[in-house]
Amino acid sequence: MKRSCVKHLKTLVISLNFLCWLCAAFTVALGEFQMINSKFSSLITTFWPIFPANTVVATGTISCCVCYLGVMGAMKENRCMLVNFFVLLFILMLVELAMACVFLVYSREIHTYFEEDLTRSLEIYRESGSEINTTLKEDFDAVQHLFRCCGVHGVADWKGDVPISCCRKDPCDLFTRTYWEEGCLVKLRDWFSGNYRSTGAGVAAMFILQFICLSITVPLFCLLSRQGLGYK
Repeated sequence: MKRSCVKHLKTLVISLNFLCWLCAAFTVALGEFQMINSKFSSLITTFWPIFPANTVVATGTISCCVCYLGVMGAMKENRCMLVNFFVLLFILMLVELAMACVFLVYSREIHTYFEEDLTRSLEIYRESGSEINTTLKEDFDAVQHLFRCCGVHGVADWKGDVPISCCRKDPCDLFTRTYWEEGCLVKLRDWFSGNYRSTGAGVAAMFILQFICLSITVPLFCLLSRQGLGYK
């Protein structure tokens, strides 16, 4: 009877941890995709340490390793692996919970930092030569073209030296140029806020799945311990 319980719990732990591993792997892939395709990281330097793409990749990579340890511990019925899995996953869950809180808080406070970063980026764009800060210029042009905006608060921020990326028409008419009147501050801030909320929600969902894995690992460890298994 006890052996049957161990078998069922073992199967359940392996299945849930494998599901958790798949979710973590998908999270890493999503973060890598965001890092490759994002055109905004060089403009918002204040948020670089907790930039959504960076955080997603780091969390997903660590989760993959921890969940793999859980799968192997259950398959081999190894109590050492299960204990290490429990401790590492518990620490990871605490970190994820703190991160989710940070993201949700920053989604409300984000407006206090955006204007300063964007204004600084615009000044660097205006004052730099053609071969300097190429990445920043490309990112600012991409933001203006994608969000159909111009400058930080409006076209007047460029003080007459308006880049082609502000043009309403594509390709831009060199003789009768018309520019987007709305600034990029509000649009980019809303985009970041949405990403922070979705990242925070994703971390919270991962936390719930990991909590279930953690809860089921405990009875499996106890059953293995009672039968004297797991250290051979």
